[in-house]
Amino acid sequence: MTPATVQPKHILLIDDDAELAELLTEYLACENIQVTSCLDGASGLARAFDDSFDLILLDVMMPVLNGFEVLKALGGKHKTPILMLTAKGDDNDRILGLELGADDYLAKPFKHRELLARINAIFRRISIVKSQSASPRHDSAEQLMVNQVRVNQATREITCQNSLLELTGTEYLVLVYMLEHHGKIISKAEISEQVLQRKLSPYDRTVDVHVGNVRRKLLAIDPIDKMKTVRGAGYVFLQGEQ
Repeated sequence: MTPATVQPKHILLIDDDAELAELLTEYLACENIQVTSCLDGASGLARAFDDSFDLILLDVMMPVLNGFEVLKALGGKHKTPILMLTAKGDDNDRILGLELGADDYLAKPFKHRELLARINAIFRRISIVKSQSASPRHDSAEQLMVNQVRVNQATREITCQNSLLELTGTEYLVLVYMLEHHGKIISKAEISEQVLQRKLSPYDRTVDVHVGNVRRKLLAIDPIDKMKTVRGAGYVFLQGEQ
C-alpha cells in the first residue's frame, strides 16, 4: 500500500531581507514547508489576512510598515499564529510583539535548526487544538466553565459573564490549560512545556506576557481578578464561588 502523502505546511514570511527569504525557502522546502515571501510590511499585511497560512514569520524592522504596525493592524484577532523575528538582545521588542498579539519570538541571527524547532512547536500546538476540537467529548453538555468563564472547545468560543472574549491562538491555549487546572499553582515551566511545546529558557518572558494578556482581557469584562500570580511559583486560575 502506498503511504498517504503528507500535505506541506504553508508559511508566510514577511521580511525585507531577500537573501534570507531565499535561503529559508530552500531550507524549509526540504522539511515539506512551503514559503510565500513578502518583502515589506504593507504587502505582508495584505496577505496576513488570508487564513490559508499555517504560520506567519514576521520581522520587526521593515519598510512601509514595520512588524509592530502589522500586528496592530491585525488587531490581535488573527487566527494564524505569528512568530516574530526580533533583534538579538532587544527584550523590549520581544515583549511588545507578544503584547500586540505575536505567539512567540526568535532573535536574529538564528540557526536554521533553531527556527525549525520553533516552527514545529507551533505546528504541534495547532495539532493539539484541532484534535481537541474534533473530539466527541467536547459537546455542548461538557463545555468547560470556571468562575464565569466558559469555553466551547468545539468552536473555540470563549465567553466571560456571557461576553465574548477575543484571544489569539496561544492565549486561548494558555487560558484553557489554566481552566483545566483551576485552583492549582501552575509553574511557568509547565505552561511553556505543555502549551508552548518547548522548554522554558532563562529570562524568557513569553509565558508572563501571554498570561498577562489573558488577565487584561478578562479584567476588561469583569473587574474581579480571576488569575493570581504566586511569586516564584507560577499562576493560579481562581475557582470563584462554589
